[in-house]
Amino acid sequence: MMVSFIPKVNSRYYSRQFLAVIFLLSVLIVPTQKAISQEVSPIPVTSPSSETEDTPTTGLFFADILVRGRPVFQIGSLGELTATQRAQIINRRIASILVRSPTDKQVSVVTDSQRGIATLQLNNRVLMTVTQQDAEDFNLEVEALGQWWANQLNRAFDQPPLAIDVGQRLLSTLRTFQRETIDNLPSVLGMLLVVIMTGIIAAIMRHLTLTGAQHWEVDRNSKILVSRLVYGFIWVIGSIVALGVLGLDFATLLGTLGLTSVAIGFSLKDILSNYFSGIILLVSRSFHLGDQIVIKEFEGTVTQIQLRATTLKTYDGRVVYIPNQEVFSAIIINNTATTIRRNTIIVGINYNANIAKAKKVINDAVLEVPGIEKEPKPDVLVRELAASTVNIEVRCWVNSRRLTFLETTSLMAQAIKEALEAAQIDMPTDIYTLKFSDVLAVSDQK
Repeated sequence: MMVSFIPKVNSRYYSRQFLAVIFLLSVLIVPTQKAISQEVSPIPVTSPSSETEDTPTTGLFFADILVRGRPVFQIGSLGELTATQRAQIINRRIASILVRSPTDKQVSVVTDSQRGIATLQLNNRVLMTVTQQDAEDFNLEVEALGQWWANQLNRAFDQPPLAIDVGQRLLSTLRTFQRETIDNLPSVLGMLLVVIMTGIIAAIMRHLTLTGAQHWEVDRNSKILVSRLVYGFIWVIGSIVALGVLGLDFATLLGTLGLTSVAIGFSLKDILSNYFSGIILLVSRSFHLGDQIVIKEFEGTVTQIQLRATTLKTYDGRVVYIPNQEVFSAIIINNTATTIRRNTIIVGINYNANIAKAKKVINDAVLEVPGIEKEPKPDVLVRELAASTVNIEVRCWVNSRRLTFLETTSLMAQAIKEALEAAQIDMPTDIYTLKFSDVLAVSDQK
């Protein structure tokens, strides 16, 4: 009884244990083999967090391995190297191989059992090392993880069709732009806020400057110039602040602006010289709009004063644009700087005429001409004893405007001529005396 009972109990016990072992093996072994055989990207495994520790997100501990700008897989940190630093080293090696030594060979996995690592090699050059830490991160064996990474690299090294490659690069660029946009969103919003505030402040200051300039004794062009300078200065300051909000170093930015200003100054020397000359002309006010001036061989009325050039309308109806640099360096005659200017006429009378009487006749005639200023009084002076006449200079003050000046001069000359004729004072023309030194006698021969 005892002998038959014991084997029956043992067989049932061992059968149960055997079934349990089979179940455990089916749960543990089969999923592992499936994970290795399928083409599924291993997901990095992070240890569960304790109640007293906060586990950061995976993206802070893993970085992308890139081939032709496309992410292939991710790696973690190693020792003192962060994931980003380690990925940068591997990406440089891959890029150098693709650029310098294109080949049809495949990436191979070399396992070092003693050290428990594996290396991925191409053209006898180590691309990267697979460590036990990597295996723990991805919950795979070192050799299996290395083989999967090698397969991913081999597929990425194969040159894809042009359309696919362009699409992949575009997608990678969009992803990068999206990540950088999200990361830099606070800076971009801050920059936009600074730009909007700068525009509002600049517009307000320009309006205030124009309003305050109404009491200045300057022309409208000078007022507009000052308002534009204030507007531009505020925008320069606002732009520097906006770039600083984006993260640019102020010292570097100012240095760049200095070098850029020097380069622009050399390349646009003549243009900038015209602009600065225009500013000086507007500030110094050598002439105003409507003035009649003479610049070099050009004479006319000033119709426009711009920052680059000054516009003259000549008396015969032509329009002349003179660069401000030449205007600034030239001798300028402003005929209308004052309301009146002096006019001069030379009149010749006979040597036998009474000079005092002639002077009185001329003075009375000039004072009767409309447009002649009574003060200062006209001057009638003996100017020259010429060969056949006594030349009398008549000087009087008339309006500075050219048309009035010419009309008054014409009336004055006509009045002097008629007055001298009425007083019977001759105004001879030039007399020339011909003297013959040798006179030949001519006899009539019959």
